[in-house]
Amino acid sequence: MTLLGVAVHGRGLVDPAEPVFRADDEAVLRGAVAFETLRTYGGVPFLLDRHLARFEGSLAALALPPADGVEELIALAGSVAPPDHVLRLYRSSHTLVATVAALPAGLEEQRLRGMTLRTVDFGTPSPLLTRTKATSYAAAFAATRLAVEQGADDALLVSAGSVLDAPTANVWARFGDDLRTPPVGAGVLPGVTRSLVLELTEVHEAELRVDDLLAADEAFITSSVREVMPVAAIDDRRFAPGPLAARLQDALRLRSSP
Repeated sequence: MTLLGVAVHGRGLVDPAEPVFRADDEAVLRGAVAFETLRTYGGVPFLLDRHLARFEGSLAALALPPADGVEELIALAGSVAPPDHVLRLYRSSHTLVATVAALPAGLEEQRLRGMTLRTVDFGTPSPLLTRTKATSYAAAFAATRLAVEQGADDALLVSAGSVLDAPTANVWARFGDDLRTPPVGAGVLPGVTRSLVLELTEVHEAELRVDDLLAADEAFITSSVREVMPVAAIDDRRFAPGPLAARLQDALRLRSSP
């Protein structure tokens, strides 16, 4: 994504190419940074209250300072962006930052063809940061690189045969009229878009085994940037475009209309 603007608490708008984190910041030393990513539609950050609530929970879990002034910072960063963009918030031990970026190219083309996923064994996730969204994504992004090297679009993280998440998205499977998703816990983040889907349709939150997922009638992932994205293949299992993903995507867009 192309970075369009950066706003730093106490400094205002800065050149996107200018460094904003100190060399002694925990952000640099240990990757201890809380962050949020959300889409803005027509100049309005979507589900902002839910994102800020999760942000506050992440700050508490990481023992980081509060994000005082974050809404003013969001407005400042948004002032240099087009109406539809990606907004990111970062809180480190010293710095509060908001960035705005262009939407990734090709999202709608990808939605038409669906994403391909490759299962990657993620080991046993630590329960210490359950429900926490932090920038310590090295292992998940290594999984993505491995999946891409094997010809897929992204990874499907699994542990002892159970489905967790994709590196930046929640996973869903439809079996007839039964929609399932793994419950929030170690390795499964409480996605904000996930919370919206739970309101839009009846969902069964339960352990999802890889073998079960491969037998599903339809699979899709959800995230703030990708919204509701159909899955076209997992490993060698192909999926036809499913009606539920399309219906939920339409409902999300209806909710997000300013």
